[in-house]
Amino acid sequence: MGEHNLKNLVNEKIRSDFIQHLINDIEALEKMLKKNLIESGNHRIGAEQEFCLVNENWRPAKNSGVILNAINDNHFTTELAQYNLEINLDPFELKGDCFQKVSKQLNSLLKKAKNEAEIFNSKIVLTGILPTISKTELELDFLTPQPRYWALNNLLTSAKGADFRMYIKGVEELSISHASVLFEACNTSFQLHLQISPEDFISSYNWAQAISGPIMSITTNSPLLIGRELWCETRIALFQQSIDIRRQSYVLKDQEPRVSFGKKWATGSIAEIFKDDIAQHKIILTKEISSDSLNELKNGGIPKLQALNLHNGTVYRWNRPCYGTSGGKAHVRIENRYIPAGPSTLDEMANFALWVGLMIGRPSEFDDMSKIMDFRDAKSNFIKASRTGRESILIWKGKPITANELLSTELLPIAHEGLKKAKVNDGDRLQLLGIIEDRLNGQTGSEWITKNYRFLKNSVRKDNALRLITRAMYKNQKKNIPVHRWPKIKKEGYLKQEAHLVSHIMTTELYTVQEHDLANLATQLMLWKKIHHMPVENGSGKLTGLLTWTHIQKFKNHKNDNSKLKVTDIMQKNVIVTTPRTEITDAIKTMKKNEIGCLPVVDNKDLVGIITIKDVISFDND
Repeated sequence: MGEHNLKNLVNEKIRSDFIQHLINDIEALEKMLKKNLIESGNHRIGAEQEFCLVNENWRPAKNSGVILNAINDNHFTTELAQYNLEINLDPFELKGDCFQKVSKQLNSLLKKAKNEAEIFNSKIVLTGILPTISKTELELDFLTPQPRYWALNNLLTSAKGADFRMYIKGVEELSISHASVLFEACNTSFQLHLQISPEDFISSYNWAQAISGPIMSITTNSPLLIGRELWCETRIALFQQSIDIRRQSYVLKDQEPRVSFGKKWATGSIAEIFKDDIAQHKIILTKEISSDSLNELKNGGIPKLQALNLHNGTVYRWNRPCYGTSGGKAHVRIENRYIPAGPSTLDEMANFALWVGLMIGRPSEFDDMSKIMDFRDAKSNFIKASRTGRESILIWKGKPITANELLSTELLPIAHEGLKKAKVNDGDRLQLLGIIEDRLNGQTGSEWITKNYRFLKNSVRKDNALRLITRAMYKNQKKNIPVHRWPKIKKEGYLKQEAHLVSHIMTTELYTVQEHDLANLATQLMLWKKIHHMPVENGSGKLTGLLTWTHIQKFKNHKNDNSKLKVTDIMQKNVIVTTPRTEITDAIKTMKKNEIGCLPVVDNKDLVGIITIKDVISFDND
């Protein structure tokens, strides 16, 4: 998420100085490229592991700070929300047993985190989107209490000038407005890094774009968000919309979102990609920088290009170009940001090997992608794969092909050749790419989640289905079983009882009427749908009344002509309500005290659900 020592844009002196450093960084980079001062011929790999913290009830925890302090290891860092942490793995030279080294360090650090988390009654889970995240965990009291996160939130919301709007349509739909960037915290990924020779950067970058769709199709792991079944990899839509600061207007403007796949093949050098991003995206964060990159370069040093790296960290390309320094040498690399965390570390290493093998094994015919493939096909493939996973029909070299067939017949052989070329151990190559092949013939993470979610919802409440899925994830990850071997979840098994909130049991699929509708229509709807309580809204969607079964009986027994009666004439106008964050026990007390059979659930004056005696009985019986 960037550096800690940040200043916002209020200080114009810091802003103007930062912009000049940004300009100088681009000039310094171009000079370094021209003078061959950027390392070439070496390939190193690295990764960043984001993971979720859950409490004993399999819900998002709120203690990343204390766990991070207990871990006391500089490989770990905070993330946007208090239920996430990140591990920055060491880079390793791409050869021999490099994937074993990455895996060993990753599992060792995860074990370290696991041990400390258990002390605080928490567990760690690897998943693209934690199934049990609800709107409750997206409030600002879950934001990590560090200045850089508050600055980022304040600056992005200020730049947006309105609430962020989320609309994602899959099997179900999610349509919601939110006043902060915390929806971004739902995304948890396994980010991959590969060092690239600068003279080959553009060809490698365009190839990375081209293979993104096929790779995405076999690595999806995030089909659920707030209990809605959406895309196979919902993170892709969610991340773009969660920090999309483009303002809506009546004028059609062609603006790139900050989270983007891009809109054309890259040309020139890596510097040209950075220039495009500076031109298209306003500067969000700045900081004071003491040393000038051009002066450092003139004096024989290797500049860190601090301004460029900070701005680049606020532009979220799914394949991100990166500049870095290590051991007094500069290098450039590609960061793969679209692969989700999980389902197991073994799956993650298989995904890593697939991507690296494809990158290194690129056939020469793909050196100039513009001659082989329309960029719009590559972008379309990425979106289709994110939506429908392995079921996608992709366009490859101008012809339609199933994702599975493309991977099996063309891309897996290239990946094998790439890992051979890098002199990766044959045993590791065969094991890791074998997992990909088994997954092609078995199931992906998103398929396992979706299949089990549909099965569980037939017999348990939605909230408990989400908890059971999260628990099963944890158990399978603990055994480090690759997802193609994950078994079907059994409904049986003890789920720890907890102080549930109203949001965990309320019904969100609501039948409502408006206050000026005919009363006859409302009562007929209640009879047709066999519902005993129907909320009444005004034209703005605000709750104004309630109809109950008692009203139906009175209406039916009315002796006068009732064909012209409106809902407002017969509804109960003084409605007792509750909120999503109210504990169920308190809601039950309210219902008993007032001798009522239901409570509409209201959030910021908007009707979001309803709980009834039936819901309470179901809760007591779980």
